[in-house]
Amino acid sequence: MKQKEVVPAGSEWIEKSIREFSGSPFERIDTQWMLITAGNVESEKGNWNTMTASWGGLGVLWHKDVAFIFIRPSRYTFGFVNDADLFTLSFFDEAYRSALELAGEKSGRETDKAQAAGLTPVCFGHNPGKGAVSFREARDIIFCKKLYAQDLDPSLFLDESIAKNYNGCDYHRLYVGEILGYRTR
Repeated sequence: MKQKEVVPAGSEWIEKSIREFSGSPFERIDTQWMLITAGNVESEKGNWNTMTASWGGLGVLWHKDVAFIFIRPSRYTFGFVNDADLFTLSFFDEAYRSALELAGEKSGRETDKAQAAGLTPVCFGHNPGKGAVSFREARDIIFCKKLYAQDLDPSLFLDESIAKNYNGCDYHRLYVGEILGYRTR
């Protein structure tokens, strides 16, 4: 992926409490989608990746505000989320629907998805040099620190219809991340 620009706090986004996140998380994630992004922001070549997601949620766990996401091992972003301490969830206005479609259809193994989608990668961080990648065009950005990961076990599905999402393989890994920050326009 192409080089990121570093965006200082207090730029075009406003830092708010995640409890001020507006809109239904169900609508924002399922219908409007989000980009999950992770990687090493200190790398010379920008070693990170992003993917479109419509599964996940926001809530409270272990007395912490958290986000939970699901990624299949076959996705290129899977390795980046596994290896990174931080990940971001980026939400966009409807004008970026085609960019989100492209980020969901193309693999970062072969395509610079940000460039192809017309998105500008930026690095945000609460600790200098330890930031997380998101996009200048995002309307809302949630910054998370991984707390927990677990592979979904099909033997534990209580509803048989869930298995239809998997064709017998490539079960998602669940990640729970503590929400460290939320920025909005």
